Amino acid sequence: MIENSKLKLLLATNNKGKVEEYRNLLQDLPVRLVTPVEIGISLDIDESGSTYEDNARLKAETLAKASNIVSLADDSGLEVDYLGGEPGIRSARYAGEGASDADRVKFLLNKLQGVPWNRRTARFRCVIALAAPDGRMGFCSGICEGIIALAPQGNLGFGYDPVFYFPELDRTMAELTMEIKNSVSHRGRAAAQVLEALKKLGVVISTQ
Repeated sequence: MIENSKLKLLLATNNKGKVEEYRNLLQDLPVRLVTPVEIGISLDIDESGSTYEDNARLKAETLAKASNIVSLADDSGLEVDYLGGEPGIRSARYAGEGASDADRVKFLLNKLQGVPWNRRTARFRCVIALAAPDGRMGFCSGICEGIIALAPQGNLGFGYDPVFYFPELDRTMAELTMEIKNSVSHRGRAAAQVLEALKKLGVVISTQ
């Protein structure tokens, strides 16, 4: 059992957008987030799993063993109903290796060209894996529902955020402030479970 008032937690990504979101999402927890590049570890893990959970587990386990630090990894994706759940776990590679966020958004919109509004329903799904160096694991998950917009709107966030529209907010995810996004997003809903998952994992966080 680990007892530490400021637990070091290794975040399994160097993606600046994700790092910023997690620093915001976990800011109230007594943890100090570090990234692989900050501690000199090269992040080159083949995400070969067939599910979000598989990929999150693979990343978290690999980094926890390499660093001897409790590690947090997520795998997330966009699931479009009209496309049978695509791009799913292939969301980051949907438009091919090396494609930019703009390339992926354009590729998705081309796939949905002419598809009526009521058939553009979609969801973001996120699974977080927490791994201790000794092999213990914990998981959190979150989902948010929306519609794929006809064209990109907004310049906040990253990935498919500019085309993920929330009808109840009349905004895309890329038009939301960080605070609002984190209260409704798949990643925010999964991250809200991290403290309890760390407790179940046997990591005791003192708030004294």
